[in-house]
Amino acid sequence: MSEFISLYSGSSGNSSVVRCGERYLIVDMGKGVRTTGAALKALELNISDCDGILITHEHSDHVKGLSTFLKKYPLPVYGAEETLEFLDANGVVPASCDLTALTLGREEDIGVFGVKAFPTSHDVPCVGYRIHTPDEKTMTIATDLGVLTPAVHEALSGCDLVALESNYDLHMLRSGPYPYYLRARIESVRGHLSNDECAAKLLELIQEGCKKFALCHLSQENNTPMLALQTVFSTLGAAGVVPDKDCIVQTQRRNEVSPALAF
Repeated sequence: MSEFISLYSGSSGNSSVVRCGERYLIVDMGKGVRTTGAALKALELNISDCDGILITHEHSDHVKGLSTFLKKYPLPVYGAEETLEFLDANGVVPASCDLTALTLGREEDIGVFGVKAFPTSHDVPCVGYRIHTPDEKTMTIATDLGVLTPAVHEALSGCDLVALESNYDLHMLRSGPYPYYLRARIESVRGHLSNDECAAKLLELIQEGCKKFALCHLSQENNTPMLALQTVFSTLGAAGVVPDKDCIVQTQRRNEVSPALAF
């Protein structure tokens, strides 16, 4: 059995685990070694069973904890070439770190997993990951994307589980405290995905056969878990889809480990 588990998710830090049996991958590490280490310990995951760390992009809420963690636990790190070059040049990873650049669009073996990186539309080089597990399951994680490009649509299709960004509620963003330039960035095609955009894609994926979803990277200032779920449930309900019967949709917790989603 495979599982997706968010260690923490949101604008203050992001990290998740994809596991199959004892083996697992870590995706991003936006909080310190104590927080991430405590989460892994709570899940009874041994560092020696980790096949590597996948990095989506260079922003601090995805890499802040890397340096200290890797000094203590020298695991291999994978990502797009531009992202790894940035991490190395800016001292985000130790000089001795084992960095491996992934070719976008090609599945590559990382331990017992097959991993395909695909580009997302963000304001720095950024990727999502489609992960094939040893028990022949497939999941995709895609956050920090302003628009669903053809590459993202392809990566989300045919999965057993999808972890997708549901970053902001449009009304909260436009009526909130953010200055105009920041609101414009978030709404842009190089920003983040809204609740409405996420909900529409989930409906499409459900109609194609996917049944399990994790809503990730919710903004603390411009969203709430209840709003994200209400938006999804409203969209699904209008199409006759019954949550908890026809699908499982779970928001991921900001500062603690979320319940595991088996797929």
